[in-house]
Amino acid sequence: MSMVFPAGNGLLKKKVLVAGQNKEQRPQKGQEVTVHLKMTLEDGTEVAEDPSLCFTVGDGDVIQALDLCVQLMDQEEVALIISDAKYAYGSLGSSQPPVPTDTPVHLEVQLLSVSDGPDIEFLTGKERLLLANKKRERGNFCFLRNEYVFAISSYDIALNIVNSTSKVDFAEEEEEELMAVKVKCLNNLAAAQLKLEHFEAALKSSEAALQHQPNNVKALFRKGKVLAVQGEYTEAIPVLRKASRLEPSNKAIQIELSQLLRKQSEQRSMEQAMYRKMLGNMAVPPHSSPSPAPWKIPWKWLFGATAVAIGGMAVSVIVAARTT
Repeated sequence: MSMVFPAGNGLLKKKVLVAGQNKEQRPQKGQEVTVHLKMTLEDGTEVAEDPSLCFTVGDGDVIQALDLCVQLMDQEEVALIISDAKYAYGSLGSSQPPVPTDTPVHLEVQLLSVSDGPDIEFLTGKERLLLANKKRERGNFCFLRNEYVFAISSYDIALNIVNSTSKVDFAEEEEEELMAVKVKCLNNLAAAQLKLEHFEAALKSSEAALQHQPNNVKALFRKGKVLAVQGEYTEAIPVLRKASRLEPSNKAIQIELSQLLRKQSEQRSMEQAMYRKMLGNMAVPPHSSPSPAPWKIPWKWLFGATAVAIGGMAVSVIVAARTT
């Protein structure tokens, strides 16, 4: 059968080896699939095999090559997927499975089953906790690989799981565990957003974490960093000082705070220099005597003098007329 190109650029290819059943709809985003996966390198070296790999389509639980191509498969179909490193393990490669850097992979995939994802509202506390942690851990995996966009997506999915309403009662301990996972996700989300320089989003994530745990050192540290980047030194310094008091042995906080204090001092020096320049160094000496006030004539005196002058002129005219 002919090759198809799911990514449209020739870097990802899919070929049907064994046709599947067309009766069922192909996997959609949000559905859960189970596949039999065998992964090899270009030279035929097998690096991984999983007879029952289960994942949620579109959630980024697996490499892009598999996530994209499974959506084009029929149930029970067997397909060969040839993927460039871009859609597999990229420039970093992988230790598990053992894939070298910038290495294409071949996947032999059989689609075993397709089912709707779980209704989160009806999950028990333990089930919800397990699912949220699974997405969070995937986010951590992507973060460590510098794949920050994928990390953010996984953290967002985990937060949606934690924040969804429930029709099942949770034990107090489960509520506390879910809240702890939520704060971890918010902190990690802020870290990924900082890496992408999405500063407003990172600030919002940090503040959301602090609403639940006001003394969370990671949230305070990231909030302080965002404010510092935005030039809000006056707001950032108290936040970082609080984080430093809570965790005085944290060198990263101490370094950030020291740098910020130095920047604030430099900023003040620059502002003072600018003000002096604007004023042209014309500051009044502290003991200089005041300049003498200009000579002024009261209006009533000026009016009276004018009237006298006019009167005098009128008398002179009358006398001159009579003399003539």
